[in-house]
Amino acid sequence: MLDTYEALREYREMRLQSVLYGHKELHALHDRLITRTFRLARRQVAKEQGDPPAPFAFYLMGSAGRGEQSVWSDQDHGILFSGEDHLQGYFLRLGEEVSRGLEVVGYDRCEGEVMASNPLWCQSTVRFKEQIRSWLEAEDWQTLRHFTIFFDSRVLHGDPVLLGEVKAHAFSQLQKAPHLYKRLYENMEFMKKGTGVFGQLLTEQTGEGKGKINVKETVYFPYVNALRILALCEGIYPPSTLERFRALLSYYPSLSEYEDDFRKLLEYRIQWGRDADHYENVHLISPSILDKEEKQLLKRWMKHGKQLVSETRHHIRGGG
Repeated sequence: MLDTYEALREYREMRLQSVLYGHKELHALHDRLITRTFRLARRQVAKEQGDPPAPFAFYLMGSAGRGEQSVWSDQDHGILFSGEDHLQGYFLRLGEEVSRGLEVVGYDRCEGEVMASNPLWCQSTVRFKEQIRSWLEAEDWQTLRHFTIFFDSRVLHGDPVLLGEVKAHAFSQLQKAPHLYKRLYENMEFMKKGTGVFGQLLTEQTGEGKGKINVKETVYFPYVNALRILALCEGIYPPSTLERFRALLSYYPSLSEYEDDFRKLLEYRIQWGRDADHYENVHLISPSILDKEEKQLLKRWMKHGKQLVSETRHHIRGGG
């Protein structure tokens, strides 16, 4: 019986190796673990304070929101609820219990506190709409980063209408200020270089990743960030990068050149990270484990990612 956080952790460790042949299977396992953890947390809080006092939505963000976790994943989640602000205390307690439970199961707490235990990510729909408006009006790096984090969200448990309502509000705010698309692009424009002037793969120079390639920053992020910006421009709701590719093809036919690259990247990323022992190094790979073909693939994806970001800039400047 998977009726404790510790039992779920054992289940994760037992099942993990069997799903490392495809990102869909790994994604399904993560969803199953997080859902069961949430239900245990909800049961615990109900014992203390009774059932939830209002309809709510527990939602995931980041790689979990996009359905693109690797072998290890940290926590990125929030809670939206309908009703008055005084109900927030109940849902913050629920958020803290979920965060505690997920940590036991094997998901590191988010260093940036993007969790339902943080009042910033646990609010009524009315307050969250106001927060989105203030984020976009501020237009600074941190608030726009919060906005993009939220946009990669999906409901795992509860009422999906609540999240849809808030996202619709976000799109309406963007339409009132089209210059924000350019500001959002500027926030993601910087890309860590993956290759040197002679075409060699560049590795980290300091820290735990010294001598290793950061696949997340040099290869993965350009695709994710570019598709997010284009989805914002066209009012595309799904958070999955692959779903965004499909939804955006009618607007930008050239995206077909990049979709297959990204699909393969998701699969290879799992294989390269399968031996990682914790979240911090799952995206770091040593060049020594790569054969000639894999190194060429990395260089190709880096080049195409840079091209995709450049095309995205052109689309934004050209108004779509």
